[in-house]
Amino acid sequence: MLNRNILAIGASAGGVEALRFLAKGFSRDFPASVLITIHLTSRFESTLDKILSQAGPLPAVFAKDGEALQKSRIYIAPPQRHLIIESERLLLGNGPRENSARPAIDPMFRSAGLCCGFRSIGVVLTGSLGDGASGLFTLKQCGGITIVQDPDDARHSEMPLTALSRSKPDHVVRLAELPALLASLVRLPAGPPAKAPEATGYEVDIAKNGAQSKSAMNDFRDLDKIGRRSVLACPDCGGVMWEFIDGDVVRYRCHTGHAYTAEVMTLALDENLRRALASALRALDERVALAQSLQHQAIERGRMMLAEIWGRRAEEHLKEAEVIRSSMRRVDELAAASARNESPDASGSSS
Repeated sequence: MLNRNILAIGASAGGVEALRFLAKGFSRDFPASVLITIHLTSRFESTLDKILSQAGPLPAVFAKDGEALQKSRIYIAPPQRHLIIESERLLLGNGPRENSARPAIDPMFRSAGLCCGFRSIGVVLTGSLGDGASGLFTLKQCGGITIVQDPDDARHSEMPLTALSRSKPDHVVRLAELPALLASLVRLPAGPPAKAPEATGYEVDIAKNGAQSKSAMNDFRDLDKIGRRSVLACPDCGGVMWEFIDGDVVRYRCHTGHAYTAEVMTLALDENLRRALASALRALDERVALAQSLQHQAIERGRMMLAEIWGRRAEEHLKEAEVIRSSMRRVDELAAASARNESPDASGSSS
């Protein structure tokens, strides 16, 4: 009898310690393949495979493109590639970032739902922002069993809290209870196959193949069938964005594939706004410097009326610059408040 033999786990900030705890709790004959996506930085070489291999009985490796799945084995999404499951193989996608991350958790969950949701289990662990909520919702629609770490138990509560409120998971448990629950669930018989939402195949194709995918080259009218055009521009490329609603999750995707939940979209727009304000501030600072230079030249030549005109202009530009500086401080304060629970990308180090 076919069991729940696909276990997909997503984590972000604080996730290395949580994953190490889970790896320690797996049995040597764990009857499922374990797929892990954690937001890894590409600035440093990760040793997460060694950490998880040493923590428990299952060997852990960074996934390779085209690799055949094996039970009792842990596969980790490598930096800069989305982890996609297709039939009994793993693919490494080079599609655009989602929620400013690659690898992102949502593409892994969606691909598991599309290919084998009826025999899959999805888990969202500790992390910041909202990656994983949309994909977990899709996985549940496809017949998967969904689990979220209790936000009160998570080192960083925002990601599990978003998944809990937006995807209505089947189980909400503390980390200490999770190994026993997973050991029980993976031995359950697979459920009945369920049809994936219409947009799922499109989005998995984008994550897999990026701009080279057939979906990315489709007419805008194809996107109109699965989402609705918004008034927002993509923070990455400036293109038109379509709005998607997955249960209580509102998210956006442009025709080239960049994707954001509403919360992360807000942060991305804030960053674009800050860049625009910084550009305006530089222009005003240059105008102040020029006006002051012309004022000094006029004074040296004894042209006092002209010096007074340039002095007034310099003062006006200084006032305008201070308005922009005040706006930038406000944007920074809001960004700091949103990221208060966020930590740097996990490098997979043991420190």
